[in-house]
Amino acid sequence: MKPLRFFISIVMALIAVLCFAPTAWAFCGFYVSKADTKLYNKASQVVIARDGDRTVLTMANDFQGEVKDFAIVVPVPTVLQKEQVHVAQPKIIERLDAFSAPRLVEYFDSDPCAQLYEGNLPAPAARATARDEFKGERGGNSLGVTVEARFNVGEYDIVILSAKESGGLETWLRQNGYKIPKGAKDLLKPYIRSAMKFFVAKVNLEKFEESSYQLLRPLQIAYKSPKFMLPIRLGMVNAASEQDVIVYILSPKGQAETTNYRTVKIPSDAYIPLFVKEEFGEFYKSMFQTAYNKEDRKVAFLEYAWDMSSCDPCSAEPLSPEELKQAGVFWLDGDSGSGVPAPRRSVRPPVSNSSVFISRLHIRYTRNKFPEDPMFQETSNRESFQGRYILQHPFLGEVKCPAGREYKQSLPKRFEQEAQTLAKLTNWNIQDIRRKLKLTVGDITTSWWERFFSWMGL
Repeated sequence: MKPLRFFISIVMALIAVLCFAPTAWAFCGFYVSKADTKLYNKASQVVIARDGDRTVLTMANDFQGEVKDFAIVVPVPTVLQKEQVHVAQPKIIERLDAFSAPRLVEYFDSDPCAQLYEGNLPAPAARATARDEFKGERGGNSLGVTVEARFNVGEYDIVILSAKESGGLETWLRQNGYKIPKGAKDLLKPYIRSAMKFFVAKVNLEKFEESSYQLLRPLQIAYKSPKFMLPIRLGMVNAASEQDVIVYILSPKGQAETTNYRTVKIPSDAYIPLFVKEEFGEFYKSMFQTAYNKEDRKVAFLEYAWDMSSCDPCSAEPLSPEELKQAGVFWLDGDSGSGVPAPRRSVRPPVSNSSVFISRLHIRYTRNKFPEDPMFQETSNRESFQGRYILQHPFLGEVKCPAGREYKQSLPKRFEQEAQTLAKLTNWNIQDIRRKLKLTVGDITTSWWERFFSWMGL
């Protein structure tokens, strides 16, 4: 019976990963296009592998529209060359998401009348508190815009620009066929003042069709810079509402945190009613919104922090060394300090995932609550943390001992506490929770025959 219960717990952890889907995420740049189609940012996940001043950043997005209309503008701290830009496989971000997602776990109470012997106890559930269009760009010098580099990588045509003022950059983009969202000029100003460059990418349709890929692959860039930040505010240009970004930070040291905003752990280790099993996605969204409002909507939430060599419970297998390299981890084989991943070798020494620590940060932001892009720092803190929510099934068998009767009498108080916890976490109506709770567990403090005859009306 124990192996079955353990298997069910693992399955529930996987269900938690599959059910978790934040509502609206944003990209760390803004979309531009030649079509009149309204383009809104829906989803953004960013992977940052960082060691010292060297960074590999992987950007995934959920672009809505025709591929021919896709183009993005992303601020970057330095001029990038072709060898510093690659395309990644979407699968690697899916793996990071699955490994670090908030999870639901499930435990079962044992028979309170069973004789328990030390050394044979069940594990307790501890209640823890478009290529040609780049040719012949117009007006660059007169507008203060310089084309620093131009190249093709995979299915993308890329231009690296520098600019002296936002109006000139906006005009250059318009003159060269890009439809700029309203409000872009003001949001471009602080990046120009900071001497940042602009990474402009769009799809080369010929190469995209040759690639046989159905969706656009993530872009991955490697650079060396003391700036450890993420330019999310440009994503507000396309935004229709509050924006979310999930940031997976991989470090050889420990937890990463924001320095210009507070980093807060998401509420966790809460015992919640059994019916949440069927509503975990809605539960998590409501809980996140409640916590977001409580923190005045201007914090970064830590959803997961763990050494990549292990997990407990595991919602997905830890990433292999090869997968971690695909995610941008460049220090497993060592490098030359050039700021780009080390070249592949024919023979690699064995490596350990323990040199990689993952922090999953969830940032929801609006223009008025996040006036600055988030700045990050690595810390030496390797304390483990996860968003974890617990279903504790009561023992439903017949009990004939005093301890069993005492156990049954204690259950209503436990269920009420779980209902109160759920209401506090989600701001759901407590009466609605109690009704659902009653439908789920009924009155298990009475015997099965009493419940049966009561149902029969006898």
